[in-house]
Amino acid sequence: MFKVKYFEYIRTSAVIVIALAIAFLIISLVSNQPVKTIGIFLFEPLSSKGHIGNVIEMAIPLMFTGLAVSLLFRANMFNLGAEGIFYFSGVVTSVLAIHLTLDGWLHPIVAIAAGSIVGALLSAIPGILKAKWNANELVTSLMFNNILFGVGLYLLNYHLRDAKAFANVSYKFEKTALLSKMVPGTRIHTGLIIVIVLIIAAHLFLYKTKWGYELRMTGINRNFARYSGMKTAKVIILVHLIAGFIAGMGGSVEVLGMYNRFQWTSLPGYGLDGALVAMLAKNNPISVIGAALFLAYIRIGADMMARLSDVPSEMISIIQAIIILLISAEQFLKFWKNRMLLKEAKEA
Repeated sequence: MFKVKYFEYIRTSAVIVIALAIAFLIISLVSNQPVKTIGIFLFEPLSSKGHIGNVIEMAIPLMFTGLAVSLLFRANMFNLGAEGIFYFSGVVTSVLAIHLTLDGWLHPIVAIAAGSIVGALLSAIPGILKAKWNANELVTSLMFNNILFGVGLYLLNYHLRDAKAFANVSYKFEKTALLSKMVPGTRIHTGLIIVIVLIIAAHLFLYKTKWGYELRMTGINRNFARYSGMKTAKVIILVHLIAGFIAGMGGSVEVLGMYNRFQWTSLPGYGLDGALVAMLAKNNPISVIGAALFLAYIRIGADMMARLSDVPSEMISIIQAIIILLISAEQFLKFWKNRMLLKEAKEA
C-alpha cells in the first residue's frame, strides 16, 4: 500500500510517464518509422561510452544550478538569477584562466573560488532587496540576468576576445587552469566530484543543522518563523549567498571543464533549466542528481533522434513543457492524496 509520504515521488513519476506518453504519441503521428524513432530516443544515449559520457557531461551543470535553485525554492524564494550568475562567473573565471599563471593544482582552485565568491556576492543583492524592502526576487533576479549578460559580453568583446580567432571567443586558457578528465574517451571532468560533494554538503546543511532548519521553516511560513524568534531576513540573505556561490561555482567548473577558451555569446540556459531540475527533485538536494541525469538523458536522446530519424530535437521542448505544467499544478492527483490521508487516518 502506498503511503502519503511517498505521494510526491509517485506524482512526479506519473508526470514523467504522461509527458513521455504524449511525446511518443506525437512521434507516432509525425514519423515514418515511429518504433525506430522512439527506440533511438530511449536507448541511443546508452549505446556507447561516448554517449553515456555526453549525458553525464550535460548533467554536471544541471546539478549545480538545480542545487542552487532548489535551496532558493526551499526558502520560498522564486529566484531565477542562477542564469546570469552562471554566465558571469564563467567570465570571471576565464579572466584568471587567461591572465594568471599558477601551479597546475592551484590554478583551477583559485579561478573557481573567484567565480564562486563573485556569484555569492551578486546573488546577495536580490537577497538583501528582498529581506530589507520586500522587493520581488523574481523581478530583481531576472533583471540581474540581463545586466550580468550585458557586462559579461562587453568584457568578452573588448577585453578578452582573441582577434586572431575567426569567432567571438576569448584567448585560450592556460593549460594549468583546465580541469582534468576522469574517464578516457569522454569529457567527464573532475567537476562531477565537486558537485557530488556539494550536494551531500547541502543535504547535511539542510537537514542536520540549525541554519538548515531555519531555512526550511522560513520557506514554509516566514511570519511563523519570525514570531518564533528566527531572524528570517538573515536566513533569506544567507540562502541567496549559498545559492549564488553554488551557481557561480557551476559556471566556473563548466568553463574550465568543457572548454579551452570562453565562447558563450548568449546565456547558456543552465540557470533556467536548474528550475526544472529543482521542480523534478522536489527541492531535495540528493534528488537533484537523478533529476539532472534524467533531463540530460532525454536531451541527448532527442539530439540523437534528430540526427538519426525524421523527428526534430524540438520534441524535447514539448516534454519539458508538459512536465512543468503538471508539476506546478497543485491539484494534479490531489484527490488521490486526500483518499490516502483519509485511509491512513481511519487505520490509525
